[in-house]
This record gives sequence, structure tokens and C-alpha cells, in this order.
Amino acid sequence: MADAKKIVQVLFEANNIPIPPNRAAIFEQFIKKPGSEAVIRALLANQTELMEKWKLENRIMDIAQQPVRILNATVGKPYETWFDFDQLKWKDIAAFEFTGLEDIGLTFDPKTSQLSGVPAQSGDYKLLFRYRLQEEPEDAPYHEKVIPIIINPDPKSLWKKLDSNQQDPYWKEDDVTAFEPLGDRSILVSSKRGRSHANVGSFREDDFAFKALPGGWNIVVVADGAGSAKISRKGSALACNTVVEYFLDQPAVEGMAVFDELLKQYKTDNSEIQKKINQHVYNNLGKAALHVHKKLIAFAAEVSVPVKDLNTTLIFTLFKKYETGYALLSFGVGDCPIALLNKDVSEVTLMNWIDVGEFGGGTRFITMPEIFHDQKFATRFGFKVVEDFSYLIMMSDGIYDAKFVVEANLPNIKKWKEFLADLGGKNEDGISVALSTANPDIVSQFSAWMDFWSPGNHDDRTLAIVF
Repeated sequence: MADAKKIVQVLFEANNIPIPPNRAAIFEQFIKKPGSEAVIRALLANQTELMEKWKLENRIMDIAQQPVRILNATVGKPYETWFDFDQLKWKDIAAFEFTGLEDIGLTFDPKTSQLSGVPAQSGDYKLLFRYRLQEEPEDAPYHEKVIPIIINPDPKSLWKKLDSNQQDPYWKEDDVTAFEPLGDRSILVSSKRGRSHANVGSFREDDFAFKALPGGWNIVVVADGAGSAKISRKGSALACNTVVEYFLDQPAVEGMAVFDELLKQYKTDNSEIQKKINQHVYNNLGKAALHVHKKLIAFAAEVSVPVKDLNTTLIFTLFKKYETGYALLSFGVGDCPIALLNKDVSEVTLMNWIDVGEFGGGTRFITMPEIFHDQKFATRFGFKVVEDFSYLIMMSDGIYDAKFVVEANLPNIKKWKEFLADLGGKNEDGISVALSTANPDIVSQFSAWMDFWSPGNHDDRTLAIVF
């Protein structure tokens, strides 16, 4: 009864009841009396119960004040996170539940402690975690703890999509997607106004053109109007259409017929024929590029604007099927790549070099006269003869920056396989494009894929695939 004696002494002192030394023996006898012992045992039991209640209350307060942070979610994106009860030191929780999850598109699996779902709305929410501790009876009411969760809005929803001004003299459609036969192949091409332009109601500055030419030749053109140029939308459109018109003119048709004759004599080990073919490519495609340059200068003078207001990149590729395979000729100025993937997609050939790096990240435009006087002008042309190919792919930097990031990735066939897999549906949106002439939904699929989300990449996008 040593503890009992101390408890009674404390109780007496708290009530100003002294126990003089000469009464100590009497006190000892007092606490041992049967009546006193029963009261003291009740005191001890009540003390234990009181302490347990305090411990329980203290534990509940600990849990209430304990910060719990869970991953932010995003509207429309699959979300999952786990509650690690060991890490939270909540092993003494016997039963629990969440309430209000359904309102925000989430569910909780108590077997796996996983919180998951696809949030339907954004905001700062407070999840209600209700629980009972092991020390409590099964019919005890649940305690409640508020756990905050942030659901971010879908980034796409933050961008406005304002129509461009159709009354503008240089207006063109904001989004264009086409799928047509081209020679013995098919072309799938899309040009989309970037989110940064749609957000303020400005124009699509990219453009493209393609055409089956006389003599079995085919041409594909892509141009990216400079964002800093006031009417680059007109510059890119004019550049694309002018290239096509050039190769429809009789002198160019005759020039390509001469190339046909040269190609009959083509052998990789015949340096003389190779030289003549290179010279022919240089002359014919070079004249086409110069013709575009002059056309842009003339138009600038006609509408009284500086030619730099029409600044645009330009790439184009001509291809033709022969009995022995395909011939491909290309030209490029600017930062838009041209890639040829072999039949089994095991190799990639870049048909042009792009204007990055040497110029500190700045590109070059077909409007710049120095392009034609630079000693590297001859290297802007490409020539390739192949037995067969799987894809000819041309793109503006709105695709290249998002999907390849840096120039060093372009010669890497692994990156091109990843790109094709992306087109095939291996992307976070799960949007796939079946590159097949038998696909009735190919245009809608491709148009949807072109709207992919890429943080920081909101420029115009143009992508042409010949397959």
C-alpha cells in the first residue's frame, strides 16, 4: 500500500489536512482500516482510469496536430497515392474511413491503403479521415482529422482558345489536317496554331503544301513563320505555295526530266555521275529556293513592309518511285528537320542540317539574302537513293522541340522509334494514330494527337508524314 499511502498524503496536503509526526502511527492504522482500504483502492482505480483517459486524449490530440501531406492531384489525370501508416506512426489505429472522396472523383482502398481516381474538379479540398484507436471499444464514436489535398486544374484548361480575326487580309485557318494519296504513297499532315497564339487570338504562322508533280515526282513543303515577324503567316504560306508552283512550271519539269536521265546512270562508285547529280540538285533546288526568296522580297515591296516581316523557315522534299527504288531530293533553311526512316525502322537518315548551335540558338530564314552567299549554301541540299523506306517525316520546331528536345537526338533511331510509339498511343493521353490507309479515323486521330501537352512548348506545330 506504499503507493496508496502517498496518494492519500498528497490528497490530504491538497486539502490542507496536516499529518503531524506524532500522528504518523495513527495515519498508518487509518489507511489500513477496511473502510479506508476500499476507498483508497477506488482512488487507485480511478487514478489509473484517469491516466488512461488522459493518454488517449493526448494521443488523439497528437494525431489531430500531426501534419499529413499527400501528393497534389491534377484534374483529368489518373491519380494514386498511399497512406503509409507505419511511417505516420499510426499503428494504434484500429478502424478508419474517408468521407467526401466521391465528390472529387477519388476512392480509397482500405486493403492497400491506396487513394486513387481521376479528379473531376480543381481546388483546395479537405479530406475527412475518421478513425478509432485500439484502446477504444468497438462501438466508440470515430474521431475526425482533416487532411488537405490540392487538386490542380488541367493545365490545358488555363489556356484560352480565341478565334483569329477572319477579316485580316492574311488570315488562314487555325488548324488544318489532311490525308491524301501522294504518288505511290500517302501523306498525313497537320498544322496547328500553338496555344500561345490561340490564347491571345493571334494567327497560325506555320504552313505546308504538297503536290503530285508531272513526271511522277511529288513534293512536300513545310514552313515556320517567325514569331517576331508581323506577317510571317503570309510569308510561310507564300513560301510553301511558291515552291510548288515553281516545280509545276515547264522549265522545272524539264529539269526534273534531265535528272531522270542522270539517275539511270547513277552508281555509287561513279564519281563523275555523282558530281553531275549533285550539281543538278544544287541548280534546280537552289533556283527554287532563290525564286521563293525573290517572291517574298517582291511581295514585301508590293505591300510596303520590310521583308523581315515575312521571315519564315523553309524545308521541302521531292521524291519519286523508280523501278529500282526511290530518289529523294531535299532543301532546308531554318530549324525544321527532314528525316527518312528505312524500311524496318532500324536506321534514320537526316536529309538536312538545321540552323541551331552555330548561330547561338537562332535560326535562319529564306528571306535572308546571306543564305545564298554563304559558303555552306551547297550543304543545304540532300540527295538519297533507297530501295524502299517506311516514313518520310518533316516537322516544324513546335514538334521537334517537344518530342526531340535537342538536335543531338535527331540522328538517334531509338528516339525515332519512341516518336513512332508516341504516335501509336504510348503517351500520357493515350491518343493513338493508326498509320494505315485503311484507317477511316486517321484524320481525327492525328488532329487529336497534335494537341498533345508539353510543358513550355506552346508554339505552332506542323508535322508531315509520308508512308
